[in-house]
Amino acid sequence: MSSAARPPRRRALTALAALPLLALALGACGYGSQQDSAARPAGGAGDAKKLSADTVRIGYFPNITHATPLVGEQEGLIQKELGGTKLRSTTFNAGPSEIEALNAGSIDIGWIGPSPAINGYVKSKGKSLRIVSGSASGGVKLVVDPKKISSLDDVKGKRIATPQKGNTQDVAFLNWIAGRGWKVDPQSGKGDVSVVRTDNKVTPDAFKSGSVDGAWVPEPTASKLVSEGGKVLLDEASLWPDGKFVITNVIVSQKFLDEHPDVVEAVLRGSVKTNAWIKAEPEKAKGSANAALKKLSGKELPAEILDPAWKSIEVLDDPLAASLDAEADHAVKAGLLEKPDLAGIYDLTVLNKVLKAEGRPAVDAAKLGKQ
Repeated sequence: MSSAARPPRRRALTALAALPLLALALGACGYGSQQDSAARPAGGAGDAKKLSADTVRIGYFPNITHATPLVGEQEGLIQKELGGTKLRSTTFNAGPSEIEALNAGSIDIGWIGPSPAINGYVKSKGKSLRIVSGSASGGVKLVVDPKKISSLDDVKGKRIATPQKGNTQDVAFLNWIAGRGWKVDPQSGKGDVSVVRTDNKVTPDAFKSGSVDGAWVPEPTASKLVSEGGKVLLDEASLWPDGKFVITNVIVSQKFLDEHPDVVEAVLRGSVKTNAWIKAEPEKAKGSANAALKKLSGKELPAEILDPAWKSIEVLDDPLAASLDAEADHAVKAGLLEKPDLAGIYDLTVLNKVLKAEGRPAVDAAKLGKQ
């Protein structure tokens, strides 16, 4: 059965717990990402009243799929909601290192892909974190060399890159392959399609050299490949209901949530207001995100990469919990993990309080919410 006819299901939940091969899964790192940076104090709002914590430490990736924290910090929108509580941020280039920082108490709140969030939740038996909000959907594409591949059927027998064995895009691609009736060993990547696990920073050069024929990758890597002559053969959004699937969540340390719900509320209020500003002023927000990327990584994204990448990503507050549950099913079907118990991974109480205050409807945890 063709992928277009299949129920849209997808992506990795990568590494769930018990599987060693998934323990290093990345959370959608993009072109131009960097190693963990030193924490950067952003400072409080003058003499404004502090909340229950003097400081809140957030983490995210220097990546366009993390537009909310990039813009929210760059424009001071999150700090404004925190008042006299100081905002400190650290950037990461991989999901596991961000989860380690959360577990170690080095950060309190993080923007992260669904796979490492699930991995962290399962490995801690539900004690380390909760997903408290959505942040972004979309931005994942199959980009190919049009000289070698002109149709979806042509993908069979070709070498296609994914970011890492067991990561969210890797499982999405394995799920799509299975939907077409092709066979691939998930461990080796060998079979009717050769799945070549390649870091996103390396994939553009591999594509240019011809060592891979295409890639199933997140933005802005996908647009980078297009700028090198690639063609978008499939947008993963077309495989999902209403074209929506989670690529970035907001997680919080369970301990911090229990002890400082007012601070979590302020950060989520800043996140919600940042997303509203991004939607209202997309061009200004795009420039703000690029300025933040330059500050963090030393270089901006050129327009031919930034513009299409920005258009393909939707910021949102809804965590799209049903899509995360579907991702877990994909990983199970791919043979990369045992069926996980995700009950309680979401706690949307604070988010729904913020949304109600903004006159917005509540969002749903798809039966995976706090019990």
